[in-house]
Amino acid sequence: MAEQNGRPANVAKWVAARDMMYNQVMDRGWNNKVKAFTQHYATADLDSSLLFMPIEGFISPNDPMWLSTLDAMDKELVSDSLVYRYNPASSPDGLHGDEGTFSLCTFLYVDALARAGRLDDAVLTFEKMFTYGNHLGLFSEEIDSTGGQLGNFPQAFTHLALINSAITLNRALDMREGVQTPALVMAR
Repeated sequence: MAEQNGRPANVAKWVAARDMMYNQVMDRGWNNKVKAFTQHYATADLDSSLLFMPIEGFISPNDPMWLSTLDAMDKELVSDSLVYRYNPASSPDGLHGDEGTFSLCTFLYVDALARAGRLDDAVLTFEKMFTYGNHLGLFSEEIDSTGGQLGNFPQAFTHLALINSAITLNRALDMREGVQTPALVMAR
């Protein structure tokens, strides 16, 4: 941004710091035991925040390390297409009560599936999520074990993730069908 806007900045220092952080995550964040990136360097536990890795461009959505992480998340954090933030049994948070699946995380999962080319899984998960909205199509923060809405309602972050995943999924489906999708134009 500094270069694009002609602002003074120590870009070389920023690039060096970025590269150092990237290399550290790639070296220490990958857990060979679970064949996945993990919640933190000293654990084998997964966390749904990992779903941001391909969204933010940290890793290619088709990188074998990412695909292996996505497979590990399928086994540990996904239940009937719904996604838990993390496994509270192996990573206790100290909060009382049961943890539901997180609607925001499920929409991030749709985005990650679409980017990874798992379009049928992404469509199934996306469509299934709509059965958990209320009569107005609004979503809560979490979904409990009976399918009921739990936590903050309506949850703005969930709806932003819904919109973003819909855009990503739509583009991926259009590409599969050979349809040219116009680029989004950002207002200035």
